[in-house]
Parts: sequence; structure tokens; C-alpha cells
Amino acid sequence: MLFETLKLALRSIRRNALRSFLTILGIVIGVGAVIAMVTIGNGTTARVTADLAKLGTNLLFVSPGQFGPGRASAEARPFKMRDIEAIRSQVGRVRAVAPLAQQSVTLVYGTENRISTVSGTDNDYFVAMDWPLASGRMFLDGEVRSGRAACIVGTTVRDELFGREDPLGRSIRVKNVACEIVGVLESKGQSRFGTDQDDIVVMPLRAFQRRLAGNTDVARILVSAEEGVDTAKVQADLERLLRERRASAAGGEDDFTVRDMKQVVETMAGTTAMLTNLLGAVAAVSLLVGGIGIMNIMLVSVTERTREIGIRLAIGALERQVLFQFLVEAVVLSLFGGIVGILLGLGLAGMAVRALEVPFLVDPAVVVVAFGFSALVGVIFGYFPARRAARLDPIEALRRE
Repeated sequence: MLFETLKLALRSIRRNALRSFLTILGIVIGVGAVIAMVTIGNGTTARVTADLAKLGTNLLFVSPGQFGPGRASAEARPFKMRDIEAIRSQVGRVRAVAPLAQQSVTLVYGTENRISTVSGTDNDYFVAMDWPLASGRMFLDGEVRSGRAACIVGTTVRDELFGREDPLGRSIRVKNVACEIVGVLESKGQSRFGTDQDDIVVMPLRAFQRRLAGNTDVARILVSAEEGVDTAKVQADLERLLRERRASAAGGEDDFTVRDMKQVVETMAGTTAMLTNLLGAVAAVSLLVGGIGIMNIMLVSVTERTREIGIRLAIGALERQVLFQFLVEAVVLSLFGGIVGILLGLGLAGMAVRALEVPFLVDPAVVVVAFGFSALVGVIFGYFPARRAARLDPIEALRRE
């Protein structure tokens, strides 16, 4: 019975191939859009998470001032080196505490020049940021203490200023300061925020303060907790220490902010996941449009085949058999649309992730749900036309031309 019904459904679909194709087009677009959007969204989420993880593991950012609507940080006092020393001696279970001050300046080597970010810090910076050297060495203790102008450059600076030359041992002019290059950082590449992480020059903090900034301010502190340590505990200890050192009023607002990179990663991943779900839901609306198209065409088919239905009922076909025949036809149409939609969605997602340079992460559950939903659309929107066909009066059906 099922096999014969399936043959009749396929015969009817083949007989009206163009109309059947146009009928399933809504299902194809709906399923394809859902799978493509979710796959691209998953890849984007994974890429954003990976990019943020490149900033360092178990990392806390400490900045002066409070950030958010209605909060101003311009008047907050900058940190000093004594704050860094206090954190190193009084906060436990940290593997690196790095001061950081930054400025955009012009770099010059020979006839080449470019504007890049110069960071003043110490060797803890490379530990906190999980940023090893590709060649050369880190700063010597004497260079850090004396403020000698030694530089470690990113690969973008190396390529733009030196081309194929080895930069180690050569000097570049940083603003108006001659700086010897002692190391080259490994490449971190472009971030998802549109910034080139390798367009950087790192020099000892004291040299930066004396020769570039003209002050002893520290704009930010990077604190990296030891592996396996709860960063929330380290964050609480940091806040308590800084609250004491900066004499925050009891119950008043702190004039500093401690941000946990894990929380930033979770927030960004949650945001992109929410957008992915939203786009998937919007794309799923076209499945409903496709279902309405199936119902419309099936109603037309019932009208066209009224005489055929009347003959079947007159020779003994049961109402449930006629109902089942038209219902199977609607489900076959929607399932075929679901299969084509899956292939289309995966193909579009593959091209998109290649262009966006994000991972190709297919969620099998989404594919199964989209396919199952297409079958459900066929059942729901095919039932009314099938019931109408099954309830036709055989006598009236045979009279109609």
C-alpha cells in the first residue's frame, strides 16, 4: 500500500515537474538559509573565541577609571610602578604582572617609515600575553632597570621596514629615539576586530616613560593567573588591594576596573551565538512560506484531479486511502525540498566561511532539525488539501469536468 502510494505521488510530481520545483523552492530556500546561517555563525563564534584566547590565558586587565554609560575615566589617576610591585608581592597565585603604557608614533628605518603602536612594558608582558619570540631575545634586566632603548618588533613592522633583511641588531628611529632591535615576536595575525596585532613595537617601560611619554604613568596592568587557578579569586584579591591603595571611599565607586578575559570571551561568544540563533529564526520563516506554497499547489492539484478522485472513491477506495495519497505527495515534496536545501545550505556555508576565513563547523542537530521541520511542514500544510480530497462526494466528483 505504502509503496503504491509513493509511486503515485512520484508520478504526479514528475507529471508537473516545473510546478513541483516552484512549490518546493520555499522549502529549499528556508532549509538552506537556516543551515548556512547557523554554520557561518558557529564558525564566527569559534573564530572570535580563538582570537580572544590569543590575548592570553587566565588574563585580567586592570585599567584606571570605570567604563560604561555615564561613567567617565578621564579623571582617574593612572597607575604607578609601585602599584605593580604591590600586586606582585601581595596577590598570590599569579604567574605574571605586566605594566603597560602605549602610544602611536612614527617609526623610521632608512627611507621607510610607518605609524605603529609602541608599548612600554617588561618581560612579564610576553608571559601574560602568551606571546613568544620568533627570533632574538627578551629584554635584559639591565635594559629594563636603566631604560635603555631596546626594541622587540612584530612581524608587520619587520616586513614593512626591513623586507627580507634580518632586523636583529639594527636600529630604528622611534619618534626621535634610536632603538636597537633585539627580538622579533611570533605572528598573531589579524584580529576579528580589524586590528593587526603584529603592527607593534615593544620597549622597556622606563625607556618609554623617559624618552616618549615624559611621565611615569602606567595606563594598564596585565595580570596572568597561574594555570588551574580561579581567576575570580585573583580578581577579588586585586580589587581589594587596589581599593586599599587608591583609598576608595567605603561603599563608593572604585576608580579602577578589573576585567576577566574569560568573561569577555563568554560575553562575545554569547552575543554571536544569540545573533546566530536570531538569523536562523528569521531564515526559518521562509519554511512557513514554503509550507503555504505547498498547501496552495495541493489545493490546485485536488481541483484538477477531482474526477480521478471521484473514480477512485466510486470503485471502492476508502477516504483514508485518498487522504493518505495526497498527504504522502505533500510530504515527498517537502522532503525533497529539505534534501536539496541541506545541500544548498552546506554549499553556501562552505563558500562563505572560506571568504570570511572562519572554521567550517556544521551542527548535525541543526541539519536534522531543519530536515525534520521540512517534513513536518509537508504534513501540516498537506493535511487540509488531502482531507478536502478525501471528503469529496463521488457523485459530484464524477459529474465535474
